[in-house]
Amino acid sequence: MNNRVIPISTDSTRNLCKSVIFAFFFTFGTIKLSQSVYRYILRKSTMSSSASTSSTSDDETLRRTRILKSKLYFDVPLSKVPVIYTASYDIAFLGIEKLHPFDSSKWGRICRFLVSDGALHRSCIVEPLEASKDDLLVVHSESYLNSLKSSANVAMIIEVPPVALFPNCLVQQKVLQPFRNQVGGTILAAKLAKERGWAINVGGGFHHCSGENGGGFCAYADISLCIHYAFVQLNISRVMIIDLDAHQGNGHELDFANDRRVYILDMYNPGIYPFDYEARRYIDQKVEVVSGTTTNEYLKKLDGALEVAGHNFDPELVVYNAGTDILDGDPLGGLKISPDGIANRDEKVFKFARERNIPIVMLTSGGYMKSSARVIADSVINLSKKSLIDLGKNA
Repeated sequence: MNNRVIPISTDSTRNLCKSVIFAFFFTFGTIKLSQSVYRYILRKSTMSSSASTSSTSDDETLRRTRILKSKLYFDVPLSKVPVIYTASYDIAFLGIEKLHPFDSSKWGRICRFLVSDGALHRSCIVEPLEASKDDLLVVHSESYLNSLKSSANVAMIIEVPPVALFPNCLVQQKVLQPFRNQVGGTILAAKLAKERGWAINVGGGFHHCSGENGGGFCAYADISLCIHYAFVQLNISRVMIIDLDAHQGNGHELDFANDRRVYILDMYNPGIYPFDYEARRYIDQKVEVVSGTTTNEYLKKLDGALEVAGHNFDPELVVYNAGTDILDGDPLGGLKISPDGIANRDEKVFKFARERNIPIVMLTSGGYMKSSARVIADSVINLSKKSLIDLGKNA
């Protein structure tokens, strides 16, 4: 019998063992390296998140400081009514303003109608202060405000190309200063509304402007500024924007994207400017009214929209953007709402606020026919007759 031992280790098995050992150590090394890389990424991510949180906190602190230092909130005697306007609102720029369909003397004409109709004493109108650079920086970036030092940029925003040819100092005085006065009026309106229950800024409503971009005749984001001031100065934490201008309010929508303190009801014509599909994602309640919509159909949709909004959100302040470019015949709005329909619309929104005891700010916003001023004045008089506002004398 042959007792020779047969070796069980061959070249192939030795190579297999080496491969297994190599694979083990390679896998182990890869796992350790991955863990190290993961820890490094996590550490960097945490540091970045911490830095971002710190930066956000610093930005909020600076914003709060600017608001508290602002002079735009001031005490208004009870002899005045919360209707805000100054002659500095109106734009007169060598006739060039007439190249845009917007009536840039609309604001003064509204007040003259109210006074001449005996609805309002001129001495009872509240005159606001002009928003300063620090006031504007509450929402706007330094880079955006610097961009307004270019007349060409302003010309694009207000859609009047010849403005690009003028020295910026003149553009600041004749165009941007009137806008800054209206911004001051919108911001002050929230304080007056909190104190009196309502306030009307005869100007403002620049709803196409966000903190980073202007457009559509809107150079400053007065609605966003008004709300941030209210958050800090009025201890308000829930605001509803009811935007009934014919155009989508893309500016405030971008500024308050994913901010649950602000609820946006926007009722607009989707077939006209600005076609901002990104901003539409941030509308809480979107109500689209197509070109040709008539008064009865419009008011019926508004009734339903207000009912839904009342169930969805409990605001402490309503900012009502009351554009009159929904009027039949307006060259830009595309809708067919009658002057009486405008008065009914405004009455419904004020009743919505009154029934819930919510302060309301009204802004006049867009409207591209000469008749808009008369229609707005008549609507304000109707609000007074219905005892939804008090103009200080019998209308």
